[in-house]
Amino acid sequence: MIVGWFRGWLMGIAAGSLLSATAVAFDHQHEQWASLLSRHVAWVTPHNSRVDYRGFQQDEAELDAYLQALSAVTPGEFAGWKEAEQLAFLINAYNAFTVKLILGEYPDLDSIKDIGNLFQSPWKIEFFRLLGEDRHLDWIEHEKIRTNYQEPRIHVAINCAAVSCPALLDEAYTGASLDRRLEKNMEIFLSDRSRNRYSPASDELELSRIFDWFEEDFQQGWRGWSSVTDMAADYSQFLADDPTIQQRIRDQAVGVDYLAYDWGLNNLDTGN
Repeated sequence: MIVGWFRGWLMGIAAGSLLSATAVAFDHQHEQWASLLSRHVAWVTPHNSRVDYRGFQQDEAELDAYLQALSAVTPGEFAGWKEAEQLAFLINAYNAFTVKLILGEYPDLDSIKDIGNLFQSPWKIEFFRLLGEDRHLDWIEHEKIRTNYQEPRIHVAINCAAVSCPALLDEAYTGASLDRRLEKNMEIFLSDRSRNRYSPASDELELSRIFDWFEEDFQQGWRGWSSVTDMAADYSQFLADDPTIQQRIRDQAVGVDYLAYDWGLNNLDTGN
């Protein structure tokens, strides 16, 4: 079912891209996406958002229009942008196409991992065009962002539609505000005690599995970091409330363990 649906949708995206490729300049404010997010993402705690996929379904034509605008951007056009504009584009694209992927099966799924099969993960399904080629989500994250941008904070910005993911924002990323927004995301994510915390029982930091999976990205010298514990030291005030513990985190005097990851869908239960 999903393969046929994607084929038909991909053809529509390609046709729309040809029509709109030269019609208007790309909107670096990502206003269409920002409007959708403001309506269909809700903060359920100060650190945790949920997505109203039913609402996105009702506005799917608007989502498709935004995705067509993304698909219409040429490699040459993209290359002429500032680096922050490129990265904001890629983050928004990952998040918006992830929502589209979920909508292809919603509401008949409990996790993004229900999409795909034993031989093809949901992140390897080529269901959209970006920068002139058929792409999958892993291409955006691993082949484009992680390969070309030394920015480990993207791991608190791209959202994989799971409960344990960093919160999907109710606003779009833009080049002008990217650094400030990524820094705020780090603070929000590391302050979330369900995802990152100090454990007095084990005298360890219990961190999101994200920092384990992508440890190498936090070892490449960005902001002087050569380890996950270097990163934690910089954000010690968000990982613990006790000033004594904060100092021990800064001194890297506590161990690190990683929490189990909840792949349940980050769906907002509307009661409908």
